[in-house]
Amino acid sequence: MKNIMLVCVAGMSTSLLVSKMQKAAQEQNIEADIFAIAEGEVEKILATKKADVLLLGPQVRYLKGSFETKYKDKGFPIDVINMADYGMMNGENVLKQALQLIG
Repeated sequence: MKNIMLVCVAGMSTSLLVSKMQKAAQEQNIEADIFAIAEGEVEKILATKKADVLLLGPQVRYLKGSFETKYKDKGFPIDVINMADYGMMNGENVLKQALQLIG
């Protein structure tokens, strides 16, 4: 099971992307828990839930450095979702990005 966390301003704009990523994962027989949360909820969610990768929406890309510092002991990669894939809500490409980061 892959745990993929998407972070955006309010957790709303990424909800459609989560649905598209879940559909892509299902089609590829990949077991994944893909969820979107608001930037202010990250710490609270990570206290109770495991993440294998954290992907930031382009609108919160500025958080990447501080998140890498704050969560380095968690051991998961952090990256920004490709702006074109985000804009097009390309769940398949974003899923591929997440899986490549997980390794």
